[in-house]
Parts: sequence; structure tokens; C-alpha cells
Amino acid sequence: MGADENILHGTLTEGGRLDKALAEASGLTRERIKALIGEGRVRLAGRTVSQPSFKAAAGTGWSVVVPAAAPAEALAQDIPLNVVHEDAHLIVIDKPAGLVVHPAAGNLDGTLVNALLHHCAGQLSGIGGVARPGIVHRIDKDTSGLLVVAKTDKAHEGLAAQFADHSIVRAYLALVGGRPLPTAGTVTGAIARSSANRKKMALVEDGRGKHAVTHFRTLEPFSGATLIECRLETGRTHQVRVHMASIGHPLLGDPVYGRTPSKLRPLLSRLGFSRQALHAAELGFVHPVTGETVHFTSSLPDDMRSLIGELRH
Repeated sequence: MGADENILHGTLTEGGRLDKALAEASGLTRERIKALIGEGRVRLAGRTVSQPSFKAAAGTGWSVVVPAAAPAEALAQDIPLNVVHEDAHLIVIDKPAGLVVHPAAGNLDGTLVNALLHHCAGQLSGIGGVARPGIVHRIDKDTSGLLVVAKTDKAHEGLAAQFADHSIVRAYLALVGGRPLPTAGTVTGAIARSSANRKKMALVEDGRGKHAVTHFRTLEPFSGATLIECRLETGRTHQVRVHMASIGHPLLGDPVYGRTPSKLRPLLSRLGFSRQALHAAELGFVHPVTGETVHFTSSLPDDMRSLIGELRH
């Protein structure tokens, strides 16, 4: 065994599909086991196996050669982070507005991923064999608030499953133009990339986009604006922004999905408020490793609190 490899071994406690039985026995995820089988790194009863679907018998000896996680392609950068919670499996961050989550064209560094690679150096066990943080959901660059990131394959798989079945608790605070009537309700509408502007998302007919549901309620009305809470059943790109604009109440400061009421524009200009007024204030889920139900909250950032303070007068 090379210095950069680790050999796991044992005896299968249950029979059936090899990838499932071996994931149970080894603690690795099924996807990781499948990849390692494909690389010829799994042996059963002393013989290399090549099919994840191979029917294995309980009591059979196994071994898996696990290579060290390959280094991430992104650059680790010492960028300050507001860590709300961290353990060996995951980390919860309170992201400031202006910080991009993931490197992409136009933002190859200075992102949350770059910051996490520095912060979690030596702690990432490898998502899919690569030492990188597992991004299971994102919030827009100019949206502030909570998001959870996986540090291990098992946490990544477990969190992704909860996002897929919509069991994650997520609540946003938003300032919207006007006063929604009724004061609480549900917006349902499929969301997809806009055919007119590829940088925007749009409501589309059912069957073309992804089903999306947002529950909103008024928290505090002002003159020309309202503070609302939005609870998400689904997590689509720009969901709150698109849904609230679709009912005639776009987010204040949103440069893409609506115009701030004209009488409020001087106020936003004076405060230098130039982003959508949206904050991910609540996040809850079942810890994918411990099984504990966890819940986190984040207070409104200074810029939104200052804007609310002005709206109250």
C-alpha cells in the first residue's frame, strides 16, 4: 500500500447487492463504492470485482483500497467566514451579501468555496474522491444568510437527499414593494431559465420548468413596502425573487426581477442599498450522520436593519 492509500477490510454483515452491502460495512457511500469498484480497488474473497450489482453473500471477506483525496482544483484562500456551526461532517456558514458561493466563469476565486478550502484544510475527507467542500445548495451572491456545506461524502449524500425530498426547513426574510393582499399566501409556479434572457429565471408552464412552492406571510407593513417571511417547500434558483415579482411585489433593490417603487428609490440610494433585500434567516435539517435534528437562525444584517429602521419613520 502506498503512503497515500488506505486499505479498509472486514466481513460483510449482510448479503445482496455488493455496493449496498459494502457501503453498510465500510461506512463509505454507495456512489463512492461504485467508483472504487470501477477503478478496480474492491476485492471480495480475495478477488477483484467489477460489478456493483454483484450478489454477495453475508460473511464474505472484503477489502477496499481507498486513495487519498485528490487536491481540489480551486485555490484555498484566507477569506473570513462567520461559522455558525461546525463538526467533523459539515459546516454551517452565515454568508454575507456580496460573496459568491462557487467558482465559475467571472468568479474563479474569492468565493465561499475558496474560503472553505482554507478554513477546512486537512478536514475534508473527499467528496467523490476530491478534497473539496460539498455544496448541496446555494444562495445568490447578493443574498445574505445561512447555508450548510458537507465536509464528507456521507454528509453530502445525506444532505442532498433531504434537499431532494424537500424536508429541509428554510425561511427567508425579505422586503418587498407594496403591501401583499392577502397578507399571507402561497405562490406556486414552475421556474425555468427565461427564453428571453438566459441570465434570468422565469415562471413557465407546468411540465417545462421545475415545480416551485413559496409560502409567504406579512411580518410588518410600511409605507410603500412590507417585511415578509418566505418559507420554501422547494429550492429553485431565484425562487423567492421570481415568485414575489410574479404577484406584483418584487424585492426592494432587486436589479433583475422588478423595480423598486419610485418613492423609495431615493432612500435606497442614500443608504447605498444596491442588492435584493433578501436574507436566509432560518435553516433546519436532520444531521446526516448523527440523526439529530438541528436548527439555526441568523439575525438580519446591518444593511437590511438600517433600511427597515428608515421605513419605520
